[in-house]
Amino acid sequence: MPHDLFGTPVIAAPMAGGTSTPGFVASVHRAGGLGFLAAGYKSVPAMQAEIRAARESGARFGMNVFVPDPARLAPSAAVMAELEDYRLQLRPDALRYGVELPQLRLDDDDEWQAKIDALLADPVELVSFAFGLPGTDVVRALQRAGSAVLATVTTAAEARQAAEQGVDALVVQHASAGGHSAVFLPASESRRGGSQQGRSQQAGTTAGLLAEVRSAVDLPLVAAGGVMDAAGLDAVLRAGAAAAQLGTAFLRTDESGARQLHKDALADPHFTRTRLTRAFTGRWARALENEFVRDHPRAPEAYPAVHHLTAPLRAAAAAAGDAERLNLWAGTGWQQAQAGPVAGILDGLLG
Repeated sequence: MPHDLFGTPVIAAPMAGGTSTPGFVASVHRAGGLGFLAAGYKSVPAMQAEIRAARESGARFGMNVFVPDPARLAPSAAVMAELEDYRLQLRPDALRYGVELPQLRLDDDDEWQAKIDALLADPVELVSFAFGLPGTDVVRALQRAGSAVLATVTTAAEARQAAEQGVDALVVQHASAGGHSAVFLPASESRRGGSQQGRSQQAGTTAGLLAEVRSAVDLPLVAAGGVMDAAGLDAVLRAGAAAAQLGTAFLRTDESGARQLHKDALADPHFTRTRLTRAFTGRWARALENEFVRDHPRAPEAYPAVHHLTAPLRAAAAAAGDAERLNLWAGTGWQQAQAGPVAGILDGLLG
């Protein structure tokens, strides 16, 4: 049974970059699911405009916010050297499209405080966080304003820290999920060792990771990663999830705001695997393996500086229809993603 907090077992993931539009969220709501808007990469006025549009549609919805990492906003000399080197590595890509690589941008906190202030002044029903924890004061302030707060975690250790901040529920993200990993604790603190990339291959299945987190905290859990159909949904619900959060399953839908180039790539047999990469943004993210991913296997861990560095390259690749140089976020179940209306996907999941 879905938890009262959600009212449905199916949540459409917040997909930043234009995929999770108010129209998409409204379609998810009408079909029996719950959608999340994404504040990431948007200005505060743009975030507020999307909230107004979603409200006007009559949809239930949540808002997802990226948590900035202060350490990434003040890179060490070693990281700065890596960034400068990566900028040099990207020159052939810039020449390919005739674009200028921007100077390094190190001060972008995604308008963190202004977004929190806006959500306190005009609360939404649900606020979720990714890439870190918002802090106890922010959690309590949002709850006092009337919002339920969710934190995205990738390990039991992260779940315990989130629970200590008083959040209402957890999104438990497995490494099979498409797009950015929400991991925020170093490997040593999560007791998993190895590299960040290796550590993110955690707990063989999403259900297995859920079991680990359930043993650590007593909160409603939302399963994220690898859920593409009714069988996958049933598996995580039986494993104790209150709901499942799906992203890749909705990417190809008519209402998805994803680029058509991205939608087409998900159905193109030319792409045969996904891979975790930092090449596009400086943060681990799962994407279809294309030439850009293969060409840049050692991109620095420097989000969002790398995101800004590659932004003009990604825009040029999209304009040129070049799927080999674009960030094609996709979970491991991408081959099951279907085209058509959102309602058809929800019917298959809930029917």
